[in-house]
Order: sequence, then structure tokens, then C-alpha cells
Amino acid sequence: MNVLVIDAHGGGVGKQLVASLRSTFPDMEIMAVGTNSTATSVMLKAGASHAATGENAVVVACRKADVIVGPLGIVIADAMFGEITPAMAVAVAQSSATRILIPFNQCDNIIVGIADNDIKKLVQAAIEEVKKIVAAQ
Repeated sequence: MNVLVIDAHGGGVGKQLVASLRSTFPDMEIMAVGTNSTATSVMLKAGASHAATGENAVVVACRKADVIVGPLGIVIADAMFGEITPAMAVAVAQSSATRILIPFNQCDNIIVGIADNDIKKLVQAAIEEVKKIVAAQ
């Protein structure tokens, strides 16, 4: 199973996702793609199997992924302070992969009906969803 983690900014959410995935699934292929080199580097250090940076890396990785995990903004063009390009958002949204999206109320996108949860709880909830997908296969 190929899991793709996408993040922007400083890669903090991606770092937590990669580290949790790695500790839960030691042999899993984890591809980390950052919208910038800082995010990529942080996720690689957290234990990603492979890493790349930028728009084309997102587009290519989305074609190969079985599961995509990241902040909700990865499916919204111009989200995350403009780091998500329209091509990135389309690639994630049109991927045949299962998407596990973590909701954040930021960057002019407000998701109603969710409480402001602790990032650790949200990451753990995402890992639980990956566990369900792995168990089903």
C-alpha cells in the first residue's frame, strides 16, 4: 500500500502524520510531498520512505497513491496561504486514492460543525482511518 502525505508551510502536520504512520506501520511505503522544501525536509526526517517537493511532485504522487492524507486545504485551490495550486487541488481531488482529510479552520476556509480539536487527536483519528483501510485489504 502506498500512502501519500501532503503538507505545506513548515510541515508540522505532515511530520506528525508521517511519524505516527511509521510507528504504526513500520514497513509501509510512505511518500511525503511538501509544497515547499521545508515541509518536505521535515516529513522526510519524520520517517517518510520517499519525499519530493512542489506541484509536479503532488500531481505524480497522487496518480500512484492508494491513500492520501493531509489537511483539508490540499483539495482547495489557493488554500494554505496560496501554497496549494489549482493543479495540486485537482490532482488530489481526482485521484483514485482514498483521501483522509484533516479539517482545520484557517486560510479563509471555515468548516462548520467541527470543534477546534487538538492536532494530536486529529492526527490519531487519521491514523485510525488508515488502519481501517489497511485491515480491509
